[in-house]
Amino acid sequence: MYRSVALDALRGFAIITMILSGRIPFGTLPGWMYHVQVPPPLHKFNPSLAGISWVDLVFPFFLFAMGAAFPIALSKRLEKGDTYYKIISQIFTRGALLAFFAVVLQHIRPWSMAKNPGVYEYIVALAGFVALFLIFWRFPDSFSKNLKLWLRVAGFTAIIAILYFVKFPDGSGFKFNRYDIIILVLANVSVFGSLIWLFTKNNILLRLGIMALLFAFRLSSPVENEWINEAAKLQSSGWLFNVNFLKYLFIVIPGTIAGDFILQFAKLRKEEIILNAGLTKQTQIFLTVLMFLFTVVSLVGLYTRDVFETTLVGVLLSAGGYLLFRYSGKLNEYEKITFEIYKWSVFFFILGLFLEPFEGGIKKDHSTMSYYFLTSGLAGFMFTGFSFLFDIFKKEKYLSLLISNGQNPMLIYGANQNLLTPVIGLIALDSLLVPLTGNMWLGALRGLFYTLILAYFTAICTKYKIYWRS
Repeated sequence: MYRSVALDALRGFAIITMILSGRIPFGTLPGWMYHVQVPPPLHKFNPSLAGISWVDLVFPFFLFAMGAAFPIALSKRLEKGDTYYKIISQIFTRGALLAFFAVVLQHIRPWSMAKNPGVYEYIVALAGFVALFLIFWRFPDSFSKNLKLWLRVAGFTAIIAILYFVKFPDGSGFKFNRYDIIILVLANVSVFGSLIWLFTKNNILLRLGIMALLFAFRLSSPVENEWINEAAKLQSSGWLFNVNFLKYLFIVIPGTIAGDFILQFAKLRKEEIILNAGLTKQTQIFLTVLMFLFTVVSLVGLYTRDVFETTLVGVLLSAGGYLLFRYSGKLNEYEKITFEIYKWSVFFFILGLFLEPFEGGIKKDHSTMSYYFLTSGLAGFMFTGFSFLFDIFKKEKYLSLLISNGQNPMLIYGANQNLLTPVIGLIALDSLLVPLTGNMWLGALRGLFYTLILAYFTAICTKYKIYWRS
């Protein structure tokens, strides 16, 4: 059975760089090392600043990979004979578990419990990590059903006890509206993205129509005294479901389109991937480099605000890639599917570039239409580059860290603040390393060092089939 390790690598790239971006010291590095709208040295939010940095790509890349996984996961359930009722109930269950994860995680982080966490907060955070491990660990088949049940019960009981007793700097206790916003966004779009694919699995045009409706809602909702604007005001800010989060479907839905084509890879034989290739080896190498070059050009050009030049170069690169696919020989089945993903990536990429002036330039916060579509295109290009690297050139071993972390994203995300941070605090590692890494770039290397520790921990867990799943 074909497994898209390229999709795992894309997800792994997103989650590792997401962790890294949070480990980089504030206030000391160039602006392109942070979210553009929160520049150094003060990191105060400035929504008027346009442009993107590499930090602004990590979340949309993860969203795109999530969307691409929906067709793969849901198709397996359909092939097994699961009814729509069963699949839909599983979709809502997964969304509820992700929302639970978002709320619990935010409550048991050391920096949530105290401005200057100490031994108590670190121990509580570690206890919370162990409890979450029991809840989300995909237990080995060798465990009996009763053992699995009692371990889950123990995990939930421990979490409830921690949430009951823990107090926060303002003196409050548990609150539903205290949550990790990244995970809660994923919970919302996981449900709606899955449902959209399930009911449009054979109709990409209808999926694009849903995106058009969402776009219309976005354009109309700011208009005062109109029904859409009034309806948007009805929602309480404390709800775990948030209509505003559905804007990220502009990234998830393009991901599902790529996922439709990734499904077709599973039907191919080995010789249809490597042998009888229509593209020459030189062309394959050039295309692989080109896929990653799109991201470099976009980051540099849009950060420096050379928008016209970036658009011109982007169009030329897109045309060059198209010509290489189209006229370098008779494509085999694998290359035809890859070409389709490439063309959709070009569409969203160019659409994002053409929308760049709209809403004051491309921004992550508050996110713009240009941001959604351009990052969708870049994610599609990066997936295509990884596909060539792994399926054709067989270079998985060089990027195995990305692949293994992409197969276990919940574990690395949960372990970041609830395993690594408490361990660093308890052994006073920062007190040793910070004086040695006071320089601007040495501080960044310290953040990279911590990130790699976490990434290799997750890789070891993946190797021994220790997964967290919602």
